[in-house]
Amino acid sequence: MSFNNEIDVARVPRHVAIIMDGNGRWAKAKGLPRTAGHQEGVETVKKITEEAVRLGVKYLTLYTFSTENWSRPVPEIAALMGLILDHLEDAIFMKNNVRFRAIGDMSRIPEIVQERLKECMRHTAGNDAMTMVIALSYSSRWELTQAMRRIACEVKQNTRQPEQITEATIQEHLSTNFMPDPDLLIRTGGEFRISNYLLWQCAYTEFYFCDTYWPDFDEKEFDKAIADYQARERRFGKTSEQVAIK
Repeated sequence: MSFNNEIDVARVPRHVAIIMDGNGRWAKAKGLPRTAGHQEGVETVKKITEEAVRLGVKYLTLYTFSTENWSRPVPEIAALMGLILDHLEDAIFMKNNVRFRAIGDMSRIPEIVQERLKECMRHTAGNDAMTMVIALSYSSRWELTQAMRRIACEVKQNTRQPEQITEATIQEHLSTNFMPDPDLLIRTGGEFRISNYLLWQCAYTEFYFCDTYWPDFDEKEFDKAIADYQARERRFGKTSEQVAIK
């Protein structure tokens, strides 16, 4: 937490999205099975959730499992689903006053996991310090395809005209319609891509990439990312002079 003195609590990003990458490589480097990396990654989720709440972040979205991840070995998928069941504890959220949400193609998730997700969402619905969202069986292309289908149905049913379709219309039909777009996206593990994650929502998001594997990404690393974000000028298409006039 040595970066705290560099963080302006009045300018903490409202929404932080994270691609939690490097669990498997972390385990491989230590001669452990990949599942050990995912297990350790869960502990990192707990630490970063608490730090985000402490700093005043209002939305934390974690890329947990992509639609492409279904092509991974069956034992690894089973282990990941088991971790969700074992560690999706209401106590974590209640202790920190965190509301839990999940987005993604739930039709592909085992029913027992779906029920646990719904239960956790119900139990934490009244919490308001922060909303923690897991993107599970999620990809942006899936999300946008679903949104386009729903809008097309409205046009077909004559409840919406094509000329009435705006950016706001699309936004309303996305699975993230209950929260603002990310201010900051963090990717751990040394890769420089966003891997089909929140493509629409990240139009003006600031990106932060680091080499640290997710299991080693601690509160200090998170604070470092926040401090880096605050050192940037967000112009949203304006000039620096226009931004300064605010």
